[in-house]
Amino acid sequence: MRVFVCLAIALSFATFSSAQVSVLTWHNDNARTGQNLRENILTPSNVNVNAFRKLFVIPVDGKVDGQPLYVPSLDMPGQGTHNVLYIVTEHDSIYAFDADNGAMLWHNSLLNAGESTSDDRSCSQVTPEIGITSTPVIDPRIGPHGIIYTVSMGKDSSRNYHQRLHALDLTTGEEQLGGPVEVQATYPGNGAANTNGTMTFDGKQYKERAGLLIANGIVYTSWASHCDINPYTGWVIGYDEATLERVTVMNLTPNGNEASIWAAGAGPAADVSGTLFLLTANGTFDTTLDSGGFPSHGDYGNAFVKLTPSGTNLKVTDYFTMSNTVSESAADEDLGSGGLILLPPLPDAQGNPRELAVGAGKDGNIYVVDRNNMGRFRKDGNSIYQELESALGSVFSTPAWFNGKLYYASVGAQLVEFKFMNGSFMPGSQSPANFPYPGATPSISANRDSGAIVWVAENSDPAVLHAYDANDVSRELYNSNQAPNGRDHFGTGNKYIVPTVVNGKVYVGTTNGVGVFGLANPTSKPSEPPPPRHR
Repeated sequence: MRVFVCLAIALSFATFSSAQVSVLTWHNDNARTGQNLRENILTPSNVNVNAFRKLFVIPVDGKVDGQPLYVPSLDMPGQGTHNVLYIVTEHDSIYAFDADNGAMLWHNSLLNAGESTSDDRSCSQVTPEIGITSTPVIDPRIGPHGIIYTVSMGKDSSRNYHQRLHALDLTTGEEQLGGPVEVQATYPGNGAANTNGTMTFDGKQYKERAGLLIANGIVYTSWASHCDINPYTGWVIGYDEATLERVTVMNLTPNGNEASIWAAGAGPAADVSGTLFLLTANGTFDTTLDSGGFPSHGDYGNAFVKLTPSGTNLKVTDYFTMSNTVSESAADEDLGSGGLILLPPLPDAQGNPRELAVGAGKDGNIYVVDRNNMGRFRKDGNSIYQELESALGSVFSTPAWFNGKLYYASVGAQLVEFKFMNGSFMPGSQSPANFPYPGATPSISANRDSGAIVWVAENSDPAVLHAYDANDVSRELYNSNQAPNGRDHFGTGNKYIVPTVVNGKVYVGTTNGVGVFGLANPTSKPSEPPPPRHR
């Protein structure tokens, strides 16, 4: 059966121009597929220990938790035209580097005078400091040169904590649109920490772990707690990308508690209409349903959630949660430890096109839902498109998608390929390597439907970059431990790292920098670095 791989959904921001590829959002596109289908330099024939290697390491001032983003052929005033790599750190820094030689073009600290980065809030998940955790998002069409949006966390001298949304010029790093803006919000409800029926967002209780999303002109932020330190609830807050005006506030447990949005750093997904899809973590789910089959108090803990725009507001229009959702939440066995992706229309067993979403969490089951009929909650058992029980270990990652195949790497397990055939998924080849906590989120490079490679970063010391043949992941093409004398070692591993693969290079974050890999070419010399700009 031929599987159509042309994504008609959520590919906005996948390219900067018709001729060049860019990476402007987490996992490459709003469907969160992880694909770059216009990579014509790196192929299975040249990605090997002899022809492919570490080129250099870009040092930065803190942990790199967000995925590096890439804009090609950007005219930098006074510095010429560059392919630009954007890196954010937990030291509240954002950098622009020449993506080909590692020269710094500008650097901006997003702390106000007298401020420091946040402490770890008595939680070991992001430590020793919290600054910029999530992957930013770029729109090259806004402002005179394009804008990169990012969220920073800081602490002032009075120990007040601040979450701020910044809009920075791509070419200078300077604040745009009157930014930054303090993240503030209220929502009606009687949930955790409400006052007289009003929920108030308290920045010190949250971190922005999930990647940012732009859909229909709105920059969406979504919020996780520090560990499971109460009180907290499930916030989604959106801002007009042209003005930074707050336009959307949604709370997914307005009359309960918890249900944060972790997703192992994955951004919420969106289809071309701007409808959002995300996974929530353990928290309140109302098993008493209203006449439409929705939770009676509007609490969506431990669930797939579909959020449809209504004007600038969001409304839950469908969802899915497991029949044992309450016991899973009680055991901290939540769905929201992983992220989801949206698939292109696929033929079911009768040949009818289905719009599917896929996600998995700590219970190791893969849940495949029809986005137009997600399954909701049933006490007598799940009613969804497909469920692959115990197909994985615990999941703290997001799959990648290519040409009818899903690629998952769960905790302590191998990279596994799942083929879509005759209307359903079934397991296929497996990698020779296992991936320690938190598993891994793969990325895909291919030249349309050929020459596909699955790239995976291993969280170890030293970190390891792996490359596998996408048609058979039991065939490893390369890993950064193969060369003698540690030639390709690039730093200590970091969790939730997603390789960025573009224009013949692979960029991989670590605890203090970004390793840059590509084809060895001893005759080429990097261009002279321009003087950097500091702010």
